[in-house]
Amino acid sequence: MYNLSIETSISAAHLLREYEGSCSRLHGHNWKIRVEVSSDKLNKHGIAIDFLDLKNITWKIIGPFDHNNFNDIPPFDDLNPTAENIVKYFYDEISKLLPSNITLKSIRLWETEKYAVEYQK
Repeated sequence: MYNLSIETSISAAHLLREYEGSCSRLHGHNWKIRVEVSSDKLNKHGIAIDFLDLKNITWKIIGPFDHNNFNDIPPFDDLNPTAENIVKYFYDEISKLLPSNITLKSIRLWETEKYAVEYQK
C-alpha cells in the first residue's frame, strides 16, 4: 500500500455561532491542510496519483474559502464552521473527486501551529 500526502494552506475567517467566548467574534486563521491518500495500484509510470493532481483536486474544494469568511459560503452559512465541521466537509467533498484507485485516508486541519483536528473514516 502506498500512502501519499500533500499539504496546502488557506487564509480565512470565521465565527462560531452560539459559542460563549472570543471565537464568537469574527477572526481569522492561516489554516494548514494535509490530505493523505492511499493506493495499492500504480500507473504505467509508477505513480499512484500525481502530487499536482492531488493538489488541484484539493484546491477545487478548499480554494473558494481562501481569503473569505467561512460563514458566508455554503454549507457554513447554516452549518457552524467549527474546525471539526470544516475538516469533515473537506473530507467528504475531496473524496468525491478522487480517482477510483485512490482512497482518502485522512485530512488534518490546523487552525494554528498548535491546534489541529483530523478526520478519517
